[in-house]
Amino acid sequence: MRVRQNITDIFSTFLLFSDDRASGWATDARLHRSIKAFLDNSDKYKEDFLAVYWHKQSQTSKNPQLALGHMSAYLQESCYWSVHKLLPRLQESQEKMSDFFQIAIAGVPKILHTCNPDVSGSLKAYASTTFANIIRNYLRQNREVNFCTDWGLLLKISRKILIESLQNSGYDTPTIERYVLAWSCYTHIYLPQKSPQIRQRKAPDPEIWQQIAVYYNQMRRQLSSNSAECTKETIERWISECGAQVRKYLYPSIKSLNSPKPGYEEGEIQDDLVDTSSSLLTELIEQEEQTTRLDQKNQINTLLQEAVTKLDESAQQLLQLYYQQNLTQQQIAKQLAVQQYTVSRKLSKTRESLLLTLTRWSQETLHITVTSDVVKYISTTLEEWLQTYYTQKL
Repeated sequence: MRVRQNITDIFSTFLLFSDDRASGWATDARLHRSIKAFLDNSDKYKEDFLAVYWHKQSQTSKNPQLALGHMSAYLQESCYWSVHKLLPRLQESQEKMSDFFQIAIAGVPKILHTCNPDVSGSLKAYASTTFANIIRNYLRQNREVNFCTDWGLLLKISRKILIESLQNSGYDTPTIERYVLAWSCYTHIYLPQKSPQIRQRKAPDPEIWQQIAVYYNQMRRQLSSNSAECTKETIERWISECGAQVRKYLYPSIKSLNSPKPGYEEGEIQDDLVDTSSSLLTELIEQEEQTTRLDQKNQINTLLQEAVTKLDESAQQLLQLYYQQNLTQQQIAKQLAVQQYTVSRKLSKTRESLLLTLTRWSQETLHITVTSDVVKYISTTLEEWLQTYYTQKL
């Protein structure tokens, strides 16, 4: 590959591939005009200065697309060599080097957002490391997806991945809420089931599906929109759809840019081979992650139980009436001979107290940076815990 030397080329040209090899550089006319106009004001600008300048513009400009284009051009060599160094690992994949280059270079916006040149030093060095991590994560993710059944995959993913998968497939918000709640009930019931490997979990038995459906019907009040009671057949269909969408999201089918036109391509035996080997290190990491999750779940359970016992008697009574006896706020107000707004205010205040306790614990123990999205997630976790805690006390 010919390395670019000219400043104008460095910030306005993009790598071309032919037969999966770097074959030259293509000039983007708009970027070329932009950098030429910039350099006409002074010919003393150096590469590092321009890189920092366009990086800042990509983060602060009202129209960052031009700056993003310059930075994407600037990082072409860094991306190429990052992928080139990983070639031995890429041999096992059906994608070609040019495909991996496109996968990595698509991460430029994220790199620019997370990199601070004043702290990270060389922007190219930071980008090179991140490009390599993007490819490694892609390979690890695809390998994991290939090993897992849909039922096992759903026990390993996070809520965030599930939501992103469903959003990517075009599901509306009420449907996503129902599916996420059904998935939460599925993991709550099916994860503790004894099985040698989570990866190869088979579909739950009818009795398990019935337990999941019952649990969902108990928890459905927390949905923002009304949801009718579900049968075990409906829950099974929803969970099956979740598995299909997560697999499609995590492992999209990629058509190589260098593939022959339809009608001319031929299949290979290796396309149908499945790697059945299992890394001992991967298994140990998986067990450690599961142990950590269970330990955190136990810590949260102990924390919230203690927090509930420290509430005043009226707050504890209110939680019992609402979550354990499933009374509405209006019914509670009538039973306690108070106004409904008093019940609503007291209930909100009690939840806020527990939410604050759980949030502080997350900051101090898990070192989580609290954002609005994090607070929403913690709030949902708290609501699920309250439902489960008082249901189990029946």
